[in-house]
Amino acid sequence: MVRRAPLGRSRIRGALLALAAMLVLAACSQADKAPAGGRDLAVEEANRELVVDFYEKFFIDHDIASASVIADDYTQHNPDVPDGKAPFVDYFSGFFAENPQSRGEVVRSATDGDLVFLHVRSTNGAQDRGDAVVDIFRVQDGKIVEHWDVIQAVPEAAANPNTMF
Repeated sequence: MVRRAPLGRSRIRGALLALAAMLVLAACSQADKAPAGGRDLAVEEANRELVVDFYEKFFIDHDIASASVIADDYTQHNPDVPDGKAPFVDYFSGFFAENPQSRGEVVRSATDGDLVFLHVRSTNGAQDRGDAVVDIFRVQDGKIVEHWDVIQAVPEAAANPNTMF
């Protein structure tokens, strides 16, 4: 009989977050999916470029004006951030003032219809191991109208040699 060490709370939390991310991605990819062959790849690429450009300007450069691509009635699914463009801007203006070293590095991106997925390394200073983040944005008519995210802390040690990025 093989005995395994009990899983620590942080590993269980991490596994649950990863499972939740997979479920969100699967549900989002099935919701309102265009018929096979009905995808407009040019629109998807324009949406991806819009979101990556916004993300890099807003979360790396802390350029608040780049939030012009956020819809006024923006829907936010992160429980810490309020709905609406103005409350979003207010929230992050305060966050950036308190955390001037915070940065987000887009590691990869993908699209599916009106959804743009970002895999991000988020840090708050040179000594921070950071978080692995999956951000999901819904784009409509050239505006970011909705957002989901799943965030997992990068651990000091892992049970395998793979990185989170």
